[in-house]
Amino acid sequence: MRTAVSVNQKIIIQEKPEPKLSDYNNEGAIIKVLGCGLCGSDIVKFLHDGTEKVLGHEVVGEIVDLKPKFLSKFKIGDKVVLGHHVPCMKCEYCNNKNYSMCKQFKETNIRPGGFSEYIYVSPLHLKNTVFKVPKNLDDIEISFMEPLACCIRAVERAEVKRGTTSLVIGLGSIGLLMGQAVKAFKGDVIGCDLLEERVALANNLNFDASIKFEDNDTTSKQIKEMTCGYGADIIFMTSGSGKTIEFALKSVRDGGTILIFSSVPNDTAGYTNNDIYYRELKILGSYSPSPMELKMAHRLLSKKKVIVKYLSTVYSLDNLGEAIQDTISNKTLKAYIKVDKENKEQE
Repeated sequence: MRTAVSVNQKIIIQEKPEPKLSDYNNEGAIIKVLGCGLCGSDIVKFLHDGTEKVLGHEVVGEIVDLKPKFLSKFKIGDKVVLGHHVPCMKCEYCNNKNYSMCKQFKETNIRPGGFSEYIYVSPLHLKNTVFKVPKNLDDIEISFMEPLACCIRAVERAEVKRGTTSLVIGLGSIGLLMGQAVKAFKGDVIGCDLLEERVALANNLNFDASIKFEDNDTTSKQIKEMTCGYGADIIFMTSGSGKTIEFALKSVRDGGTILIFSSVPNDTAGYTNNDIYYRELKILGSYSPSPMELKMAHRLLSKKKVIVKYLSTVYSLDNLGEAIQDTISNKTLKAYIKVDKENKEQE
């Protein structure tokens, strides 16, 4: 099968053996990949992890083999969307709702990765993180299930509720999903980005307001003017720039929350101790969803409570390297890699 392999900041198309259930104790499913979204974490691995790997986990596909059939809610021929990690739901981490810290969560994955023509998923995945594609959504729309679930997880951890005002810093695809997730939890949301077209897009996606970033002082003053002089209750850091930390600190209210939802090139960038101490700020991280957030994301997308239509640009598997570079340079908001050449739906 054709597989896009990432190694030393290059994408190489290789022929690899198709996975077979006989390789996995004749349990689980083989899925023919129709397409796969390109995630920011894929780009981080492409840039900073030189080991050979197959990236991609925002998969939409078709089940082509399935065993044991009587244990599954699926059948051969079903079109499905999936999450790639499965927590055990019973360890110390899971009991404290730190699902992505669970040992099983870290060990479970799809094989070899979404940027290949076929993948294997385990019975654990079939039970917990695989869902049928709703009839009212196309492949690209439902491919947003896993990243939306990540945002829902972040919104839950930040305790968004009616009466809170959130500021989303960075209006890439994740920032646009995050703002809509905030609205789904009845919170108010302001978006902020350097690019005018992304600010305009947020204003068309149910954000209460969205503004173009000018500089830390000017824009944080705008945020305070929009929040009765206090600042935002919650800041979602979806930008991968360490320079936004100062802006976040200037824009959050005393006693507020800053939730980090991105890695930054310099991981020593941080929040000053005295700001956290004297202002009683809460600094949180949020990483990856549990099956509960995946289920909620699936429902919100199917009910069109979160709109993702037209956010993606379609690339072929052969052009994955171009998709990565276009995303890095902000030429595209979100790349969707069409893996199956016979799938005409997205052309």
